[in-house]
Amino acid sequence: MATVLGLARLQAKLNRMPAAAKVQIKAAMEKGADEIVTMMKSLVPVLKEPDERRRAGALRDSIGWTWGKEAPEGSLIVATVKSKLGGDLTITIYAGSRDKKRGIDDAYYARWVEFGTVKMPKQPYFYVSYRANKKKVVRRIRSATRKAGRQVAAS
Repeated sequence: MATVLGLARLQAKLNRMPAAAKVQIKAAMEKGADEIVTMMKSLVPVLKEPDERRRAGALRDSIGWTWGKEAPEGSLIVATVKSKLGGDLTITIYAGSRDKKRGIDDAYYARWVEFGTVKMPKQPYFYVSYRANKKKVVRRIRSATRKAGRQVAAS
């Protein structure tokens, strides 16, 4: 029978891995979400002539991200990224809302702008931003995971 030397030390390092990885992965996910949201906000059209139902910039101001799966009611969700390391590593990117109490700040028309209507041509800002940044964000998250693994192994 063979005995593996240092098995307890290796197990201790492996047990520390998820905590170290979560910190680095969270930072990478936040940076990626910020980049996607910034691009979305730069691409979204802003009303030139607001009316009694819509405020200029309401749709742009409704774009954001949050930890977890909860986005504002009625919002368009571009992506919910969930890590294999645990439920607290889920991030949701969204735009728009559906809350009549917000009055002219209610950006209920987010889908109409993205996909167009019979009367209005589409003006993509949402999924195009996600697709343009997706590979870079995934690479950054993988890099953070590897970096955390190397740090734990070196300790």
